[in-house]
Amino acid sequence: MGYDGEIAGGYAALLDVAGRVNDLLNAGSVLSWDARTMMPKGGAGTRARQLATLAVAARDLLCSDETKRALDAAEAELAARPADDAEVRATAQVREAIDYHERIPAELLHRKTELGAAAHGIWAEARRTADFAAFAPTLTAMVGINREMAEAIGYDGHPYDALMYRFEPGTTKAGLDVLFARLREGMLPLVRAIAEAERPRSDFLFRHFPVDAQMQVALRMAERIGYDTDRGRIDLTVHPFEISFTRQDVRITTRVSPDYMPMSLFGALHEAGHALYEQNVDPDYTRSPLATDLVSLYAVGGVSFGAHESQSRLWENHVGRSRAFWINHLDEVRAAYPGLLDDVDAEEFYRAVNRSEPSFIRVEADELTYDFHIMLRCELEAALIDGSLEVADLPEAWNAAMKRYLGVDVPDDANGVLQDVHWSSGQIGTFCNYTIGNIMAAQLFDTATRGEPGIAAALEGGDYAPLRGWLTEHVCRHGRRFSRDELLTRATGRPLDPEPYIAHLRAKFSDIYALA
Repeated sequence: MGYDGEIAGGYAALLDVAGRVNDLLNAGSVLSWDARTMMPKGGAGTRARQLATLAVAARDLLCSDETKRALDAAEAELAARPADDAEVRATAQVREAIDYHERIPAELLHRKTELGAAAHGIWAEARRTADFAAFAPTLTAMVGINREMAEAIGYDGHPYDALMYRFEPGTTKAGLDVLFARLREGMLPLVRAIAEAERPRSDFLFRHFPVDAQMQVALRMAERIGYDTDRGRIDLTVHPFEISFTRQDVRITTRVSPDYMPMSLFGALHEAGHALYEQNVDPDYTRSPLATDLVSLYAVGGVSFGAHESQSRLWENHVGRSRAFWINHLDEVRAAYPGLLDDVDAEEFYRAVNRSEPSFIRVEADELTYDFHIMLRCELEAALIDGSLEVADLPEAWNAAMKRYLGVDVPDDANGVLQDVHWSSGQIGTFCNYTIGNIMAAQLFDTATRGEPGIAAALEGGDYAPLRGWLTEHVCRHGRRFSRDELLTRATGRPLDPEPYIAHLRAKFSDIYALA
């Protein structure tokens, strides 16, 4: 049965109240989108209170007696159904979310949400002026709130585990340590070999590209891979993001540098990958617990933040940075910038956008060095939460870790500790999702292209519908019905496995840099 109200009894009542929770969360998402794209700076304080009110209202409705009565009745009504039944899974997720939120005082949620909304403007200004001291008091307060949250949620191992649970259920610091060690083992030899190799030409990426033309190209390429602009739009922002207000309104943003065109293009492809996940969730799940992250209080259909990142990184890297993509689309991009790319062929462009070189900025990092940025952040976040690192010492720790992992000297805080938006909004515990997403992307792409040769052939010809259809069938349409590893096992035959990712990086960069 679907989610259009035809189920009688307790489950129908549960869907009704879950739909109202979803409505509140989507209203908050609209306000968040506006705050990060169009709102004047003067609106930050009031907007913070509005977002806090909506978040607490959603949490209160979720944990209300009305919801609990409907939940009890729904569980009784569905007792004979199999455990993986969609309605049973939806009901179980409501129960899990109520149990989670009742551990966290409403006052703590309100403080976190209000601070997160206000902190965005403080962070953006501090980043603009490269002044960590201006952001430090706000970050200190946010770290303190997250420490309180970890204690309220509870954990068996490290307090960081409690915070990661919101974004990637089942992930632990101990497990990440093992995973990161395997990635370093597989990736460091490549990084070191490339350091001695000749770099591909890339000067043409740094010419002056008009902003309006960049936005047109970014949107056109997003549409090429399947982003539905009848149900979406693209806007400029400081830090790119995707946000959905149900699958019928899924918006993306990108940022533009007039003197570095790939930033806007790959930012748009990345966010379009997120958008394709949301736009292709089963429509029957709209406003239901299977399209609402009731634990994190986000109106999203992806099963975890890592699963969501798998779609953005797959479309950005495995498709957008592929040789075939540029063979098929360089002429179209060249036409948007008359005279600027006439001296570049598809092979040169492909090699340039895959140039591997340690850099300061995570969102501009190449595919090979990207995960070292994630390892650094996870290490520092865990230390902030367990108290072994204080906020005042964060810039020094950041710069030391960048030197240790990537061998670079950070010139200022804007290029270092202030570059990411996540800490301002209180999203401590989410960075692991990017590496998990990279691993999932390779695992899914490898299975899709090996299992159905027609997909690889279509990609060679610039046809993205077969791959999009495979991902819709195996990932997107299921929304939050299956856990991350259930989803992976159903699609690929095994849970999270870093080996296809390591193999992908070895093959790609050995080819580009002619490594033995």
